[in-house]
Amino acid sequence: MRRLAAAAAVAGAAVALAGCTLVPTTKEPATIPPRAVPLGLLGHTIPGTNNGHVVFITQPVYIVDATGHLSASSRIVPRPPTLLSVLRELVLGPTAIETEGGYTSALPANLTILQAVIVHHMGYIELAQPFTGLHRHRVEMIMGQLTLTAFAVGATSGVKMFVNGTPLRVPRPSGPSVLIATVRDYQSLLNA
Repeated sequence: MRRLAAAAAVAGAAVALAGCTLVPTTKEPATIPPRAVPLGLLGHTIPGTNNGHVVFITQPVYIVDATGHLSASSRIVPRPPTLLSVLRELVLGPTAIETEGGYTSALPANLTILQAVIVHHMGYIELAQPFTGLHRHRVEMIMGQLTLTAFAVGATSGVKMFVNGTPLRVPRPSGPSVLIATVRDYQSLLNA
């Protein structure tokens, strides 16, 4: 009987406290005056910096469209775009709207890009693991996505892939595997 009384008391207290709130409610949104916004969050520069600011631009990334070809899609990245920042957007895959339109990505869900830089128009991409166990056509699509996206950032001489500092030979749709992937190798995958 004591347990039942204790449970009833706890339930009663919970019901009584459920109606309490520390936040006053209103029927409509309240306007906050700019002077009341703290930490300089409405300023034109980054708070805590010496007039620092960020400018964003759109940058193309290549994803797989509904027909199974590669197609450019725009992503917003900080300016100037770096190969790593753009590839990170590519790894995120298609947006919800693109997915509803049938767009996908050939990139594996566990793809980890450790480093990506452009030196003298050559892109160098360091991966955490190779594309072992994947079908050749899928690896060709992956390389197409990476190579075409890197080209749009400025890797106009091609892309070299590495795992643990070891260069990877990568397949292309026609011809033998190569150490340097170029846009010409993957143009046949584009949606013309």
